[in-house]
Amino acid sequence: MNLPEPFGARLRRAMDTRGPLCVGIDPHASLLTAWGLGDDVAGLERFTRTVVEALADRVAVLKPQSAFFERFGSRGIAVLETAVAEARAAGALVLMDAKRGDIGSTMGAYAATYLEKDSPLFSDAVTVSPYLGFGSLRPALDAAVISGSGVFVLALTSNPEGAEVQRSVAADGRAVAQLMLDRAAAENEGVAPLGSVGAVVGATLGDAGVRLDINGPLLAPGIGAQGATPADLPAVFGSAVGNVLPSVSRGVLRHGPDLAGLRDSAARLTDEVRTAVAG
Repeated sequence: MNLPEPFGARLRRAMDTRGPLCVGIDPHASLLTAWGLGDDVAGLERFTRTVVEALADRVAVLKPQSAFFERFGSRGIAVLETAVAEARAAGALVLMDAKRGDIGSTMGAYAATYLEKDSPLFSDAVTVSPYLGFGSLRPALDAAVISGSGVFVLALTSNPEGAEVQRSVAADGRAVAQLMLDRAAAENEGVAPLGSVGAVVGATLGDAGVRLDINGPLLAPGIGAQGATPADLPAVFGSAVGNVLPSVSRGVLRHGPDLAGLRDSAARLTDEVRTAVAG
């Protein structure tokens, strides 16, 4: 079987050429209001099209948060489908922030939704939750290999409640988060230039206290509104900082609906990340 170019290779190239930044498409009701839009499907569509128009031809990754589209039902999903297609056509990689996690045929259906090329919501990568056991992700991991997509596994998230599970100790003495990171690393072993199984590690954690050298991308939410800055990245990620993909949403989106404002804020953050990573 001739497999497509893996997501890890495509992401590495996008980060090197466009810069290491992921911008979320998070149409909160409050953001729609701030943009002078209604909290309805028309407002959702206008908001989403504006973000895609402003950024899809210049940032490495756009990350729509599925929940903000799902809340409008089928019409919201239709907006999401269009956004995914138009963003990818403009050259951005699309990371669907869906955080799906289940077992067996249900996990297989989620994988088909986001990771099979004939799906209307086919994306370059998807976020998944491994807390029904890492092995429960196998349908998504296998589907990603076939389609050349990626999977980002929740490991150490930026919300304080996450520590209840992620910092707990597994039977072998490892923190649960470390167990998930090690399993991701095993999936990426021997892959160059970058594996396609990433992990989500919050940029607000300070010293993460885990080994992050998974040979895969590290999605780092928390830049901007949650309090972290690009300058914090080396302290959190150490020697793995070169594989970090910082994620920012409100820090960029609050500059809309002006296209130039969105573009300037994204460009400024990209430069700040490049400087921080270069040391």
